[in-house]
Amino acid sequence: MSLLRRVVKTPHSSFYRCQCYCATTVTDNKNENEKGNKWFTLPPFTAAVNGAALGRELAGVKMDNSVTALKWIQRCCPELPKSLVQKLFRLRQVRRESSNVEEQRPKRVSAKESMNIGDRIFLPITVEKFPSEKVVDYPSSEEERKFVHSLELYKDPEIIVVNKPPGMPVQKWNFGQGGIGIKRSLDELAAKYMKYEYSEAPRLVHRLDRDSSGLLMMGRTQLSASALHSIFREKTFDTQNEDLESKKRILQKKYWALVIGCPRRSGGIISAPLGKLVLDNGKSERITIMPDVREPSAQYAVTEYRIIGSSEKGYTWLELSPLTGRKHQLRVHCAEALGTPIVGDYKYGWQAHRKLKHLPSPASAVNRGAQSPRLKTDPFSLRLGNGSITDKQPHLHLHCKEMVLPNISLALKRAQVVSDADLVHVESIKLEAPLPFHMQRSWDCLSS
Repeated sequence: MSLLRRVVKTPHSSFYRCQCYCATTVTDNKNENEKGNKWFTLPPFTAAVNGAALGRELAGVKMDNSVTALKWIQRCCPELPKSLVQKLFRLRQVRRESSNVEEQRPKRVSAKESMNIGDRIFLPITVEKFPSEKVVDYPSSEEERKFVHSLELYKDPEIIVVNKPPGMPVQKWNFGQGGIGIKRSLDELAAKYMKYEYSEAPRLVHRLDRDSSGLLMMGRTQLSASALHSIFREKTFDTQNEDLESKKRILQKKYWALVIGCPRRSGGIISAPLGKLVLDNGKSERITIMPDVREPSAQYAVTEYRIIGSSEKGYTWLELSPLTGRKHQLRVHCAEALGTPIVGDYKYGWQAHRKLKHLPSPASAVNRGAQSPRLKTDPFSLRLGNGSITDKQPHLHLHCKEMVLPNISLALKRAQVVSDADLVHVESIKLEAPLPFHMQRSWDCLSS
């Protein structure tokens, strides 16, 4: 089925983005039993490029690209929680005015019913009262702006890619334990300093742990973000059914990690399901390898690894390629499956860190560190100038170094011009992020 049934000329900054405030009218529906009942009216349904469907097609997954009533509401009102919208459907409080019948009388509609061109959705007027998220507007800072812009590695009309510094949370609710003194998140800073000429703020499509670093991608429009999110999602789901050795991977990510000890083999594939353990009466949790994949909480998890360097000092550099995207997957697979916890990972490798001996810093590494420009600016107190293996408490040594994925900007251009464009063979883009200062310093130390 075509991803595009009608082309609509719209600027990138507002391409097919319909927020709730775009709803046209508040109407009195006299045809219902409850006369005078007011409804919140969404814009008429129009066919457009479906970002999620485009992402799935780029990933080689052929699916029905029709838009359901539930999806149309979510597209028009992204700030409404999905649980609230689903509740409205269960209570039969959603109406649709069909464009295919002469009698323009709204009727109840189910969540999975497909939309037709011109159909209008009516929601209870009470959705207008749903509280909007309060955003704390920090004053602009030239120092902050320069720092955030210095993280930028790649930008085109649809995506922005940054080199996330270690210690900075990706989202504001992810400060977590140990985030004392860090009150700003990367998504918040991107919304403030990376909108450029766009009216929309960049949207996250995947995450990195607060203490890890490296490539982080954001969609510049709702459409591109939806397509990218679908690609990242399909990568995990498709891996469960694919031949890991022969199938071309549409999304490739490579991390570098410094681990304590050395794996028995120079490389291989770790296939070990992960599950969550709740500790301290629900106050904390950790991820662990599940002995039985049939456990309800077990999640399929696969990581490819290879040794890229070893040291007589008891450390090994690994290249890690996650074929699925599970929480703390690389950290747990390194610590529990390989028996080599990542340096700086005190959650999953505390015992190994207790036995570590402090390494002196070679004079050559000290001189290179003193000349590093990355030490000059640190407006968020991230302590970017230390954390190598020469320090008493090293930072986490896990860095997303390389990523290969389809050129979303090119794919969207093709889909807007040609309804049945070949998206499976869209060329890829390769992105690379240099190591953060503490990992580069550890590399220099072990290489000397």
